[in-house]
Amino acid sequence: MKRLFDIVFSLIGILLTSPLLFIILLIVWREDKSNPLYIANRVGINGKEFKMFKVRTMIINADSNSVDSTSINDPRITQVGAFIRKYKVDELPQLINIFLGNMSFVGPRPSVKRDTDLYTKMERNIFKIKPGLTDFASIVFSDESIILSDASDPDLKYHQLIRPRKNKLALFYLMKNNLIMDILLILITLFSLISRKKSLKMLCYLLKRNGASKEIIDIASRKFPLVPESPPGSDMITKSRKIN
Repeated sequence: MKRLFDIVFSLIGILLTSPLLFIILLIVWREDKSNPLYIANRVGINGKEFKMFKVRTMIINADSNSVDSTSINDPRITQVGAFIRKYKVDELPQLINIFLGNMSFVGPRPSVKRDTDLYTKMERNIFKIKPGLTDFASIVFSDESIILSDASDPDLKYHQLIRPRKNKLALFYLMKNNLIMDILLILITLFSLISRKKSLKMLCYLLKRNGASKEIIDIASRKFPLVPESPPGSDMITKSRKIN
């Protein structure tokens, strides 16, 4: 049922948003006369890499410095790109990924291999399901770029503050996911564009109804300061992005 849902609604989404996407791609192209699409390798189901499509919001060859986490004041973001990222429309081309079958509407957001190479054995269970356009963490950490702002090493800050919590939410989704939950997560994601505060309350209620622990609900509430913690399956806080 999930795959059928993905095929039908991704096709509808492609047809409905294609005029808007064409205009956005044209605006991006006019800014620097370069390819408005960004095609990047991401790790998907079973740990296999695939090509993920996005509207380009950064300068050409922005990933040449091997920095994958993006803060709100990242100098690589173009003027048009900042506006596009704010309203998440850079993710629209991923409807194609969903239609092709290497992504789903709901599932853990796909990461770069440099990040997933650091995953613990427990975290690698996330590869049992397709990555998604949205999930619990996409709503909870929609302010990721603000969290990482002014960090001397945004990638390390991501691994210490966001990755542990993001993957705990992903592992909970792995255990509890169903089509009804997916539909509710899509609706909450859309509502979060209107009110982040209320969307977090809705998310906590959904988690509670599905038997989430206090730890998981506390993560989703975002009521507590983010301090470095170890990722699932480890008792060590990440100190370096290099593999030992």
